[in-house]
Amino acid sequence: MTEILENGRFAVSTWSLHRLLGATYPYSPDPDKSAERKEPYGKGSAALLEVPAQLCDRGIGRLEICSFHLPELDRGYLAELRLALDTAGIMLQTLLVEDGDPSHQPNAERDTHWIAGWVEIAAALGARNMRVIAGKQQPTEENLARSAGHLSWLADRAEGSGVRVVTENWFDLLPSPKETNWLLDRMDGKIGLNGDLGNWAAPEKYAGLADIMSRAEICHAKANYTASGIDADDYRKSLEACRQAGYGGPYTLIYDSHFFADEWDGILLQKAFIEEFYQEKQRAAG
Repeated sequence: MTEILENGRFAVSTWSLHRLLGATYPYSPDPDKSAERKEPYGKGSAALLEVPAQLCDRGIGRLEICSFHLPELDRGYLAELRLALDTAGIMLQTLLVEDGDPSHQPNAERDTHWIAGWVEIAAALGARNMRVIAGKQQPTEENLARSAGHLSWLADRAEGSGVRVVTENWFDLLPSPKETNWLLDRMDGKIGLNGDLGNWAAPEKYAGLADIMSRAEICHAKANYTASGIDADDYRKSLEACRQAGYGGPYTLIYDSHFFADEWDGILLQKAFIEEFYQEKQRAAG
């Protein structure tokens, strides 16, 4: 991790702050689903507008926002949130669009047009990337081809917006490097990759990550937890796979556990773990 990245090497996703933020707003392309406020994680103790300053206080310069954590989508609120980011000196690395399925027949076209509507929101917030779901269907040739066609269209729609569309090794459509690489090859660079360390199962995932992370532009560095704390063996092997692949991008700290009462404690533990991992590698290299 010797390369210096703009706004630092680390990001935090609002996924890691469920209990802090509390409420969610599950926007969906399905007209039968409601996006009204829900509180699956309690009422919360902070507003999204406060998160940029909290990141700044902890020396982290990048943020990723889950679409369901946006309480409003009107221009006024988006401008207010962007001001909070700019004031705190925080880069909005990615807007994470958390629904839609470009591989689904017969709703792929509907869902992809709905996803495209988030490009304007991402641009208004100043997001560098917009992560979308490649697909939730089984990885048949037909479903993969359907996803590729719709993602290509989506990338064309985002062109000129300043927002890079990326997808993730996530859900049933992309269960291994074979499908992930096939899809990215068909995109010819139009769609980027957000590699996630926690979406594939061990032990196969380590070789899988070593395969795809050379193509990744950003990374969700999710750690698993056991009764005694962070699963150090798994996290170290996952990071080693990234290192072997030559990944040099930022790490988004994904904390998804109840091990710590304060989510920031888990987030900062993961940050320290990654820093120590690379320091060990540098010492070993002399």
